[in-house]
Amino acid sequence: MKLLLDTHTWLWQLLEPERLSKRVSSALESSRAEIHLSPLSVWETLLLASKGRVDLQPDGPSWVRRALETAPLVAAELTHEVAIRSHDLPGFEIRDPVDRFLVATCLVHGMTLVTKDVSMRKYRPLQTLW
Repeated sequence: MKLLLDTHTWLWQLLEPERLSKRVSSALESSRAEIHLSPLSVWETLLLASKGRVDLQPDGPSWVRRALETAPLVAAELTHEVAIRSHDLPGFEIRDPVDRFLVATCLVHGMTLVTKDVSMRKYRPLQTLW
C-alpha cells in the first residue's frame, strides 16, 4: 500500500502521535506500507516554522533534516504530469497549491492520501485514509 502523508499527518506522526487516528497509526506501522512524503510538505513545514505556527528545534532546516534521516520515507516524485494534473482536478474547489499537488501526486502515482482534511477526503476519485 502506497501512502502519501499530508503535511499535518507527518508533523503529528513525529510531534503529536496521539492526534493520529488508530487506523492511521496502524497503517503507518504496517510492514506493507510504503510511506511517501512530498518535497512540498517539507517546504510547507519550513514555512509553518518560519511563521511560528510550529516550533522546530533547533531550527526548521535542522529539524527537517534530522526527521528525514530518522524516519524512513520515500520522496514523492514531482513530475510534469503531477503539475499538469494539479491544474486539472474537476470539482476540487481547494485553491491551496500544496493540497492540489498532494492530490495530483496521489492520482498520478496511485497513492492513498493520509489526511484528516475533510474537503480532501470527500474528493473522488482520490483514495484517502484517516
